Amino acid sequence: MKKMTDIEIIDSVTRGNTADFALLIDRYKDKAFSLLKRMLKNEMDAEEVLQDSFLKAYNSLKNFRHEARFSTWFYRIVYNSALSVLSANKRKIEHEMISIDEYFQPGIIDDRIYSSSENAQEYILKLIDQLPIRNALVTILFYVDGLSLSEISKVMDISLVNTKVLLHRSRNALRDILLKHNYQEEML
Repeated sequence: MKKMTDIEIIDSVTRGNTADFALLIDRYKDKAFSLLKRMLKNEMDAEEVLQDSFLKAYNSLKNFRHEARFSTWFYRIVYNSALSVLSANKRKIEHEMISIDEYFQPGIIDDRIYSSSENAQEYILKLIDQLPIRNALVTILFYVDGLSLSEISKVMDISLVNTKVLLHRSRNALRDILLKHNYQEEML
């Protein structure tokens, strides 16, 4: 059986084969859920927002313009839904929006964060979790999900230049974490 592209699945769903939407759910649920868990820091909220995001995508599928990839469009729905949940709790927003310089304090990272049984990707993802939400998001979308800078700028609704700057600052912050805590020795 030929693997259907996102566009073929969307066309099938809009023609009335609503069960085909499950193919899109299977294709994007894991990455979107992982992204939501990192943004919301709560698995139950992430599950709820993921379901809501798929429902929004399904209900808006007729409005999908093929100008961007479906994944970019869907990640934008996921991102905006997560931001709505975060904005419901002002204290959480203030906590997440603290600048990088103010956020990192000596001893903020548990020395037991890395164990030899974990692979390098899990280790790096734990370090990324130490970044402020926007920095963690841009890093995950670029390195883990493989989105282009242009796609990330659309998902986050920021200019391409700001996306590049944010990714650069995120890399520097991640490097600073590694250097500050001598974690680079553990990565070798």
